[in-house]
Amino acid sequence: MFFRKKKETQHYDATVVEPVIRASICTGEQVAGFRDRKTGHFTEVMLIRNSNDLESFRKKYGIETEIRKIY
Repeated sequence: MFFRKKKETQHYDATVVEPVIRASICTGEQVAGFRDRKTGHFTEVMLIRNSNDLESFRKKYGIETEIRKIY
């Protein structure tokens, strides 16, 4: 009766944006998203509370490289 959608990998253009984690120095809050390479504009995607959230972000967008942190 209730069906879940299949989780498909979403795509992003690696030449235009890069995946980053924006971390707060004061509170330690971490937000995963994409930073525009030209303008530096950050687009939030999801809140990172633990390693499981980070892993789901990686799987959702097919990221296999190291994700850089910005403050």
